[in-house]
Amino acid sequence: MSAPSEQPHPHQLIQELAQLQRQLDASRAELQEFTYVVSHDLRAPLRHIQAYAQIIAEDWPELPDELASHLGTIRQSAQLLTRQLDGLAQLSRLGSQVLDLQPVFVGTLAREVADELAALHPDVDVLWQLADDVPPVQADPCLMRQVLQQLLGNALKFSRGRAPVQIALGWQLEPAPSAEAEAAAPASIRLTLRDNGVGFRPEQAQALFKVFGRLHPACEFEGLGLGLLLCRRILERLGGAIQITATPDQGCEVTVCLPVAPDIS
Repeated sequence: MSAPSEQPHPHQLIQELAQLQRQLDASRAELQEFTYVVSHDLRAPLRHIQAYAQIIAEDWPELPDELASHLGTIRQSAQLLTRQLDGLAQLSRLGSQVLDLQPVFVGTLAREVADELAALHPDVDVLWQLADDVPPVQADPCLMRQVLQQLLGNALKFSRGRAPVQIALGWQLEPAPSAEAEAAAPASIRLTLRDNGVGFRPEQAQALFKVFGRLHPACEFEGLGLGLLLCRRILERLGGAIQITATPDQGCEVTVCLPVAPDIS
């Protein structure tokens, strides 16, 4: 009969946890250093590229068309890289941002964001169907606004050209697995955002959450390809999750799960 395996001593577990914490702190320090490099050190060469390209354009306004086109490409690429660096810096700062968790009324917030988008695109005919009875979720209101700005903005962007654009937000309560498990897995709200846009092939879904992941050429739809990754990181910090499904030319469905605010769960 084999001897029972020895259980780790509590003191040994404490030491292992302390070592893991040190490794985590070291990884965070490395990430912060990388963020500083991205945010500061790489910007000086970019500013020089943009400045000298501007000087050339001003000093030689009669450049041949081909050279002027090449110079324009240099300036546009430098501007794009600047925006990409800004996006990466925003993404990396998210992990250290202090959360202000409180009940957030998603329906009210979604309506505010929709009104802002409508004002920015007055020429687009949009049929908004936004549920106004969504129970409050436990979230950071500023970060939640960022998520809705990205998701509703994407729905509008990729549905432009439809007549009309149709964007709907619904919800469903997902109860906790059991009364005993409620403390560890509280009830959640499942938000569903649908549009009638261009969609995409199902096997492309994972590419959406990669850095600079794009499914469509920039000449067709503007953007850096960081927005959905930022949404996923935000929702993970809030204890939530996101999933996206679509069919080509038949629209997209985004599902977001977030914890219910404690006072109604």
